[in-house]
Amino acid sequence: MALQRVVLEIGMGTDIRGADPTTAAVRALRDALWHNSLSVAAALGQPVDAMDVEVTIGVPHPERVDTAAVRAVLPHGTGTVRVVDGGLEIPNDTGTDSTLIAHAAAAVRLDLR
Repeated sequence: MALQRVVLEIGMGTDIRGADPTTAAVRALRDALWHNSLSVAAALGQPVDAMDVEVTIGVPHPERVDTAAVRAVLPHGTGTVRVVDGGLEIPNDTGTDSTLIAHAAAAVRLDLR
């Protein structure tokens, strides 16, 4: 299989209160995906489920992200989720809570041979 990247989508998500990295990661991927309608698979004569989506999430505390919950956001195709240290954590004034910001990159690949 000769997979080639045909789309790169970028998004940002937050968890304003609660500092849950999974919530921020899911929102980041939704942000990346929900602002478009990909027609590239159909334009190339392939079903949408032929898409291979590689998701990279940058968020504080990457070890706490439920990758299955992030992967479940993908509406089509097969996907992998890799979580890396990134994003931003902003503590509140009392130090009892914080806001997390996550970034998502979704690389969509199709077999174009």
